[in-house]
Amino acid sequence: MKYTNPIVKGFYPDPSVCCAEGKYYMVCSSFQYFPGVPLFESADLINWEQIGYVLTRENQVMLDKINSSGGVFAPTIRYNDSRFYMVTTNDTTHQNFYVYTDDIRGEWSDPIYVDQGGIDPSLYFEDGRTFFISNGVDDEGKSGVIQCEIDIATGKKLTAGKCIWQGSGGRYLESPHMYKIGEWYYLMAAEGGTEYGHMVTCARAKSVWGEFIGNPNNPVLTNRNKAPYIIQGIGHGDIICGADGKWHILTLGFRQIHIWQPYHHLGREVFLTPVKFGEDGWFTAGDGTTDESYEIAGDFKQREKKLYTFENTKWNVDWSYMRRPELSNYELGENSAVLHGCALTLDDVDSPTFIALRQRDFRSQLSVDLTLDGGEAGVTVYSCENEHYDLCLRKQGGELKAVLKLNIGGIKHTQAEISLGNADSAKLIVRSAELFYNFYVQVGGEERELGFAQSKYLSSEVSGGFTGVMLGIYAADAAGGSRAEFKNFELKYE
Repeated sequence: MKYTNPIVKGFYPDPSVCCAEGKYYMVCSSFQYFPGVPLFESADLINWEQIGYVLTRENQVMLDKINSSGGVFAPTIRYNDSRFYMVTTNDTTHQNFYVYTDDIRGEWSDPIYVDQGGIDPSLYFEDGRTFFISNGVDDEGKSGVIQCEIDIATGKKLTAGKCIWQGSGGRYLESPHMYKIGEWYYLMAAEGGTEYGHMVTCARAKSVWGEFIGNPNNPVLTNRNKAPYIIQGIGHGDIICGADGKWHILTLGFRQIHIWQPYHHLGREVFLTPVKFGEDGWFTAGDGTTDESYEIAGDFKQREKKLYTFENTKWNVDWSYMRRPELSNYELGENSAVLHGCALTLDDVDSPTFIALRQRDFRSQLSVDLTLDGGEAGVTVYSCENEHYDLCLRKQGGELKAVLKLNIGGIKHTQAEISLGNADSAKLIVRSAELFYNFYVQVGGEERELGFAQSKYLSSEVSGGFTGVMLGIYAADAAGGSRAEFKNFELKYE
């Protein structure tokens, strides 16, 4: 059967995977968005269903007024002795911690902190012992992949942190994971930066403490010289053995907007590449690169959701808030959402009234009916507080206006403003393609265009950071107390 990459589209970076009780479970980074760490389940490694989040309580992670692309970095999920563990970094507070659960669909524990620095932490379990691995600086000041043994009940270090590998020579060594396969301990990492030079490298040793020797064919996976090609940035991988005994690697990667335009705005997505072990014990992933599709054994059909509505999504699974939301500002029903505007706006490094879905593909249409009694509310194509496009209604003095605002590099510009008279509602429409977003308002069956904006200004290459575009609804009101009711929400992909 054939599958197509990416297997999970949109802003779901840094995938980590484990197997438990015949199913596969995956987590991804969430940065400043709440709840934190999206959690997925799959029966075949191809089709993934998001079943919730790991960090669902404010006491589990500090996100209050953190910088964009700060917060929750690179989680790892592991299963040991009938218990799931998720370990991650809050890059803003510089704390590594893990949580656990015995029920994958239930609540996770309060955080347990580990007194070891670095980012991208991972856990390796063996014979009742737990090893904590991150990339940073060891207790003697040596940088690289750092490992210590910990007490899994308390997080207390049982050994000093020791540098066990310094990579193959690429910059930004990160994403270390340890595996015992046959007689070898394999240490896999990412190098080159999570951009166009991204790559997967690995080393192996006969002891968990090394000496680790790098694969002579490193990198084992990269798309850095695969050009012109839409799929780039392949790296940050986690390998898994399927039920059929075949190995695969899940990585992040991204799709640039055009072969000759190196910009990506959908975020880093999840890609799957077949893995083979050779007679020498080293593994190869694909042909050393990740392709758009693969033929693999198995009886499956790849499914893709094309329509997202209020009715067919779950507020606590599919949608995300910003940082530390004031939940009293939200009335979220089965077929409508009422948002109460506050003084915070999408320009603030804070928690405005905002809830959003990830944009999953280039070509889409978002539409929603909005009724407003004051202030401002609408839909946003959001990258961060300095880069976002807002199509909104404003109610002032009994007059309703449709407004298109473009915020690029902190330059705030009103692109268009149309009076809708004494109406109190309108349909807002955003159509997207690879290079552009187009914005419309519809009243009484008449559709009027307010303008367009280029997608590249929301890309990581322009705005920086590690996230992807979120398509959201929002409300803002300097005076407070306004009410915005959204109905008939549809987000359709071609």
